[in-house]
Amino acid sequence: MKRSNFIKLFFSIFSFPLIANTLKIKFTISKKLLIGKGDPLLVGDDFKLLPEVAIAYLKMKEAAGKENIKLGIISGYRSFHHQKKIWNRKFKQNLNMGIKGHESINKIIEYSTIPGTSRHHWGTDIDLIEMNHNEKGDVLMPSLFHDSGPFNKLRIWMDQNASKFGFYKVYTNDLSRKGFFYEPWHFSYRKISILFLNEYLKIDIETILKDEDDLLGKEYLNKSFLNKYIKENIKGVSKELM
Repeated sequence: MKRSNFIKLFFSIFSFPLIANTLKIKFTISKKLLIGKGDPLLVGDDFKLLPEVAIAYLKMKEAAGKENIKLGIISGYRSFHHQKKIWNRKFKQNLNMGIKGHESINKIIEYSTIPGTSRHHWGTDIDLIEMNHNEKGDVLMPSLFHDSGPFNKLRIWMDQNASKFGFYKVYTNDLSRKGFFYEPWHFSYRKISILFLNEYLKIDIETILKDEDDLLGKEYLNKSFLNKYIKENIKGVSKELM
């Protein structure tokens, strides 16, 4: 890591009241922060993360680079508004293909979250690829992370080393896990994201979504559906992150 980058990130921690278990700083986690409508202090050039998470990532990236693996973040922090744009785009695409209602919702939540429910709202989670590749189109495909795929080496390295830097795979290929499909690219900074998840589970997400007039398909996101979604999707993460 370049010394100037490390110094900038290090001092960012001390100006951010929501982090630093290790620094013993007390903090509160607001509902707005948890649903992507807050204003957290984020750092990074080609990515945005909480300062402590960014430092851990850059250390991990440096270690991977020594083994000729060039880590790259495809997605870090995402706001509620950003997630809603993704959601509405996919809902419209499904509608154009004749996929409607609950069928459309269930197809979207194979990989994408309902706005206000994404772990990417927290600044603790990252989607990773290996930058030395020539892939076109969607690079977040499980097949690209296995066998002869361009990111297979990355997957193996992360499985062996990510936890040393505090990161854990979120949606594993454990057959007993329900919810979102397997994502070998998605990792979470455990120390902070566990705290966020515990607070997040206290939120009434149905009330929040009812106020979003331009959220497509929200009429299908009733209490019964959301209870199942929370149980299987929000809680359907690796045991290390619960």
